[in-house]
Amino acid sequence: MAVDLVEDAGFEAVEAADATEAVRILEARTDIRIMFTDIDMPRGIDGLMLAALVRRRWPPIEIIVTSGFRTFNDIDLPVRSEFFSKPYDRAKVTAAMKRMAH
Repeated sequence: MAVDLVEDAGFEAVEAADATEAVRILEARTDIRIMFTDIDMPRGIDGLMLAALVRRRWPPIEIIVTSGFRTFNDIDLPVRSEFFSKPYDRAKVTAAMKRMAH
C-alpha cells in the first residue's frame, strides 16, 4: 500500500523488506531523497531506530514515519521528520512528500 501511495504521488518507490536492507540500499544509492518507514518492522531495528540512523548518516534525506500502533505523543522523531498514524490520509502524506521533495 505504501509503495502504491509513493508511486501514485509521482515518485519512484524503492522497497526494502527490513531496516538492514534499507541501509544497504541507502549505502548503494545517492538518489534517495525521502524515506517512508513504518515503526513496526521485522527482524531487528524498528522504523524509529532506522529514522535516527538515517538522520545521522544521511542528513539530507527527509523522513516520514507511520504506525498503526503508536501515536505522535508516544514517539521521539528525528528532526525534519513527519509522523502519520494509520490509517493515514493519502492526500496528507502525498502533500508531505511533495513538500519534502522541493
